[in-house]
Amino acid sequence: MKNYYKKRYALSEQGAANLSKSTLYCFLTYCINIAPMFILMALFNQLVIGKAYSTIQYIVMGIFTLVFMYILLSKEYVSLYNATYKESANLRSGIAENLAELPLSYFSKHDLSDLSQTIMSDVERIEHAMSHSIPKVVGMWLFFPIMGIMMLIGNWKLGLAAIIPTFICFLINPLAKQKEVSEYSKYFGVLRENSELFQETIELQQEISSFNQSDKVKKSLYKKMEESERAHFKVELLSMIAVGLSSSLSYISVAVVIAVGVQLLIQGEISLLYLIGYIIGAIKVKELFDISVEGLTEMSYIEPAVRRIKGIKSAVLQEGEDTELTRYDIEFNHVSFAYDKVSKVLKDVSFTAKQGEVTALVGLSGSGKTSVLRVVSRLYDYDGGSILIDGKDIKNISTDSLFKKISIVFQDVTLFNTSILENIRLGRESATDEEVKEAAALANCMDFIEKLPEGFNTRVGENGAELSGGERQRLSIARAFLKDAPILILDEISASLDVDNEKKIQDSLNKLIKNKTVIIISHRLKSIENVDKIVVIDDGRVETAGTHKQLLEQSKVYKNLIEKTNLAEEFSY
Repeated sequence: MKNYYKKRYALSEQGAANLSKSTLYCFLTYCINIAPMFILMALFNQLVIGKAYSTIQYIVMGIFTLVFMYILLSKEYVSLYNATYKESANLRSGIAENLAELPLSYFSKHDLSDLSQTIMSDVERIEHAMSHSIPKVVGMWLFFPIMGIMMLIGNWKLGLAAIIPTFICFLINPLAKQKEVSEYSKYFGVLRENSELFQETIELQQEISSFNQSDKVKKSLYKKMEESERAHFKVELLSMIAVGLSSSLSYISVAVVIAVGVQLLIQGEISLLYLIGYIIGAIKVKELFDISVEGLTEMSYIEPAVRRIKGIKSAVLQEGEDTELTRYDIEFNHVSFAYDKVSKVLKDVSFTAKQGEVTALVGLSGSGKTSVLRVVSRLYDYDGGSILIDGKDIKNISTDSLFKKISIVFQDVTLFNTSILENIRLGRESATDEEVKEAAALANCMDFIEKLPEGFNTRVGENGAELSGGERQRLSIARAFLKDAPILILDEISASLDVDNEKKIQDSLNKLIKNKTVIIISHRLKSIENVDKIVVIDDGRVETAGTHKQLLEQSKVYKNLIEKTNLAEEFSY
């Protein structure tokens, strides 16, 4: 049972063991709960037939039953709640540990709101099911055959009268719930689409109004809302049908026992005591089933949550061993890569970026330049070939070891709603305030930081909403200065900088790149004319490589790039 729970609900080893223990206590509680029925039968036996137990015997049986019920209910409570709440903590920490080990590419393919929902809401739903539904339902499944066998042994006709309607309920409920859960998932999918559409409409309201499209957008929104209401109605209707059928059949089981029992009593096949006993038994089975119906419903509803958790736990982790790197030449050997494993973005890419040199990647948009940076930094793992640093394949190097040696400045900057000081300190968390300020000065951030109300302690807003694009970019560059890693990757860092800002960081970058392996992407070809090597990427392949002067003489692709590019002021390294 432990292995079943572990696999079925994506639980930890301890969580599955605790859930198994909870199920056992639920089963034993169901068993002890029929003891009062036997005591009541003995009392009826005394009243009808006159065969009686003594008062002392009744007292002993009652005390014995109460003591056992107290012990089992206490054990059941502890196992149901304390243990399962611990498992919710284990699940969350386990998911967080898995997420920490996953490649960053995983997060580009999955919505972050879905991941946060899995950690918080999905685990909470499984926790509730573990403490309220799963052990009780499975315990009922274990108890029901025993109760059924006892009833069949007593009288097979009355036994079947009690068992068959209840058994039909067990069959109908999961089938109805399966359909209901399917519609429930569709309903939440529609709600998700509506939410995203509303958000887009809010953000683009000015543009929409300016093009007189507001009526069209409103009609689209209303249509989506109507679809969600229809889906909601369908889910509620299916729920009503499932619960109604189950409840009706559970009541019918008692009526069938009474009808069959009265007929047998008239025919003289059973005594009145037997009839009363089976009616009480049928009522008891109905009560237990009614408890299980709600649990079965919840067990069905947690299916999507379990799938999402399993998806995170089964995701392929980036492997590799902790490695000490001493040389930082980067060698691409016949590297191929595809985001979807089908359409290749990189095709047989080979070149070397040497330590102490600046290597620039140029090419038309969509040629694969950014993909080269992503695979060399292990944001994605390449599919074929090899990338070597210090003669070691980066797939065999742990991401911790690799990330310590790489600083990345991408075109899209991510900032957090905290102070400028702490945003820069992300480059090296152990850095002192003075080291952070020194990095900011090297990235020429002081001119705008000093103008802010609280200087370095000013909060920048969500993703740096209080700053301009150029200011956000310079803070990102300051992180790279603070980290001072031997490999520096720059992806269009001047995209958000005007000419004045670009010149401000020129001298700082010249200091930063000394003795480092630098790979840079820039659409301003004037800014990379003086780099050590230019690699021309064309349709995922290396068309040629060399200096600016050599490429002008050898490469038609490079010449075409220069003709198609709006030249900016020279930015020399």
